[in-house]
Amino acid sequence: MYKTFLLLLFVCSSAVVFSQNGEGKPKKEKKEKPSITLYKIVSARQDTTFVDTSLAIQRDYKFNYLRKDNFELQEFANVGQPYNTLAYEFDKTNIKPLFVAQGHHFNYLEIEDMKYFNVPTPVTELYFKTAFKQGQQMDAFFTINTSEQFNFSAAFKGVRSLGAYQHNLTSTQDFRFTTNYHTKNNRYHIIAHLTSQDLLNEVNGGLTDESVQFFQSNDNDFKDRGRLEVKFQDAENELKGFRIYGKQEYELIAKKDSTDQNKLVIGNVLSFEDKTFLYTQDQPFKEYGESYVTSGLWKKASLEDFNVQGYARFENDFIGSLTAFIGYTDYNYGYDTKLILDGNEITNRLKGNLVQAGASYNKYYKGFELFAEGEFNISGDFNGNLLKVGASYLLNDSQKISADIKTQSVAPNFNFLLFQSDYLNYNWQNDFNNVKTQQLNVAFTSEKIANISLSYTGIDDYTYFAIKANDSTPTPHQYNERVDYVKVKLQKEFRYKKFGLENTILYQNALSGEEVLKLPQFITRNTLYFEDNWFKKALFVQTGVGFKYYSSYAMNGYDAVLGEFYVQETNELGGYPQFDIFFNARVQQVRFYFKYENFNALFSGTNDYFSAPNYPYRDAVIRFGIVWNFFM
Repeated sequence: MYKTFLLLLFVCSSAVVFSQNGEGKPKKEKKEKPSITLYKIVSARQDTTFVDTSLAIQRDYKFNYLRKDNFELQEFANVGQPYNTLAYEFDKTNIKPLFVAQGHHFNYLEIEDMKYFNVPTPVTELYFKTAFKQGQQMDAFFTINTSEQFNFSAAFKGVRSLGAYQHNLTSTQDFRFTTNYHTKNNRYHIIAHLTSQDLLNEVNGGLTDESVQFFQSNDNDFKDRGRLEVKFQDAENELKGFRIYGKQEYELIAKKDSTDQNKLVIGNVLSFEDKTFLYTQDQPFKEYGESYVTSGLWKKASLEDFNVQGYARFENDFIGSLTAFIGYTDYNYGYDTKLILDGNEITNRLKGNLVQAGASYNKYYKGFELFAEGEFNISGDFNGNLLKVGASYLLNDSQKISADIKTQSVAPNFNFLLFQSDYLNYNWQNDFNNVKTQQLNVAFTSEKIANISLSYTGIDDYTYFAIKANDSTPTPHQYNERVDYVKVKLQKEFRYKKFGLENTILYQNALSGEEVLKLPQFITRNTLYFEDNWFKKALFVQTGVGFKYYSSYAMNGYDAVLGEFYVQETNELGGYPQFDIFFNARVQQVRFYFKYENFNALFSGTNDYFSAPNYPYRDAVIRFGIVWNFFM
């Protein structure tokens, strides 16, 4: 992949230089470039931004495997592995169970994560970043409008990284395609996408207890992390997903001019998704307990999910926008084998259908925005409902205050209800109550003052994985008391001439239920940097030091069979400062990133940096990469 990237870089550079020099061609009148604001990115919720080629410190935070800020997550040693959660959002709005292996879904693009485009000229973006030992990560994207009405985009994200530890390879292959079209009179619109996502991880169960001691002692004999013994070297888990999605709408009553006040739109949404999670292992691992087979462990969970929805939206200049919908879902989750557990045959499939209905409302008026949405399952095996209401007020161009409240009731994820494995301990079927969540969010954003957010979440019948007494593997549990969780987050950047100090501070606390909701009370990230233009403003540079710290706590453990994190009480981790030194630069639409990650590990007498119990965080390492946009 590295040689391929260099070849692509050379070809693209030659093409750009040739086109700029125009050698061998008659000189043509230079055309005025379209404004950057015409290169539009539209989210699934119809929020519009534009292609951004700037080099701000927030762009540095997003230059990673996820391509987004991971402040509230703890990375593992290798790229493409799960992330341990440092702070909780509880922001999902599903009213049906989610798939298994949510610990591997951080990079999985859901319907709400997809982007659509509208550009005056073709746009290409190349992302490249080094990984760990025989590996790189690359994300190539292209979009074009064949006319003012029709756009399509295609992208491929590939990652392969061997990792520093034994049997730790990661391989990712994600393809995504989007398209959108509207008629010349703008009465008919359609957006659609297709995704194929594949995340493969070699799993090793983490370091043995003895190897953890060797790692922490900073023994020179084990500076080569490949010499540290892991629990096993013959297992893999793989998350795969394929989805097609389309949404179209037509204006039955259109606004002909500015005097018209009413619009009536009808539309439908259609989607199908096929997801699988596979765990394989050559030989059973004794700490996981007895197994049904003595070799060749293989178990795959699958989910087929089909959804269709019809809706109507009425828009009035005075009333606002009101949408009502009715939907149908057909789901089929489970395994291909039946199981006798405790003398009883348990089902291998949870399948059925759901009928949903709901409505949403939105109104803008003189800086105020009012919004509400609600939906519930009318029929089917899973009860579920959601209600969310909120308001915001734009104080001025740079200050905004908002608040919302949400109540939700939804069945636990599928792997809490039914799970199978070739290991006896990892087989169960449960009839858990719905998880009921109430949440209040308040936020204030201001460029001059600070960005402040406060959230309170109360949860009844909270579900989690934990290891029972005298057992060695996690099982699902439902908490019979209430969980109360509060989180306060503050972000403020200070600037003085060419220097900047960006600060993000988070405080959180489980007011009740702290035995099942483990979290560090305090997280901070502070970045001191210098910015300047060099070589007659041809080169913009940004360099500095980043610092991240979170208080010690009983960090959740990771289980490879489940692909999930679980609550544990024995290992107190965290309390370790992570320092990074970085140098970034921008030349036109090319951004270069160089970073010395966790460089203070070079001077630590004891290695106390972990991503989960028995899973060390990465050592001091220099990594680099680029993001390159082409506007044709």
